[in-house]
Amino acid sequence: MEKRKQFTAEQKAKIVLEMLRGEKTVAEIAAQYEVHPTQLHRWKAEAIENLPFLFTRGASELEKMRKQYEAEKEELTRQIGQLTIEVNWLKKIC
Repeated sequence: MEKRKQFTAEQKAKIVLEMLRGEKTVAEIAAQYEVHPTQLHRWKAEAIENLPFLFTRGASELEKMRKQYEAEKEELTRQIGQLTIEVNWLKKIC
């Protein structure tokens, strides 16, 4: 029994892009990558179905990162303020 090939997400994306370009037939691409044409059609359908989420997911990830950055910045600013107060207090008593 032959072990099935495993493809990374990047490899699948490359293959689907090749299909979308239309420079080769599905049969040619299937033979080149040793993938059944039905599987290629599934990958293409999945890619097209998820295409709208590509833009919204990226935006939400960016917003999530921005909020995390702002929270970290606020915490560090608070810590700097606290340390400044402590340093000034130590200067007074020394």
